[in-house]
Amino acid sequence: MNHQHLSGGPAPAAQRRASAVVARSRLRQRLALAIMLAAAGMAVAVSSRPARAAPEEMVIRTMGPVSYVCGGVAEDERQALAAKEKDFNIGIVFTQGTAGEYLSDVAVKLVRDEQEVASFRAAGPRCLIRAPEGSYNIEASYKGQAKSVKVSTGTRNAQLRW
Repeated sequence: MNHQHLSGGPAPAAQRRASAVVARSRLRQRLALAIMLAAAGMAVAVSSRPARAAPEEMVIRTMGPVSYVCGGVAEDERQALAAKEKDFNIGIVFTQGTAGEYLSDVAVKLVRDEQEVASFRAAGPRCLIRAPEGSYNIEASYKGQAKSVKVSTGTRNAQLRW
């Protein structure tokens, strides 16, 4: 049987089959592209999520002669801070209320002889500070309310409660 149409081209049925094959091929290409784009989008979404810092990533910051690290919201952070405590000579906890709920985002100033030696924002309720030997006043402010406590190096359990 001759598949030539009177006009000299392929017969309409053969033409439809060829068009269907081309359409399926294009559909497969589009589907493959959509799958690749979806996979890439999921990879970007996962990698761009803000990750909670692992305890070993709690950063020790230094300001002049003073170094400090704050954290302790989660149990793993509290354990990591406890392990680092031997390297610091002052420790303080920020709490509120009678139940002693932990606070973070506390503005902290370390003052010695009426001179500010360090200031920082506590990223967690517990801060460990390494400072030159002596007495200090820790001045802290939470939601505009100021508190202070006098400490000496070697004090590891100071607390400010709002």
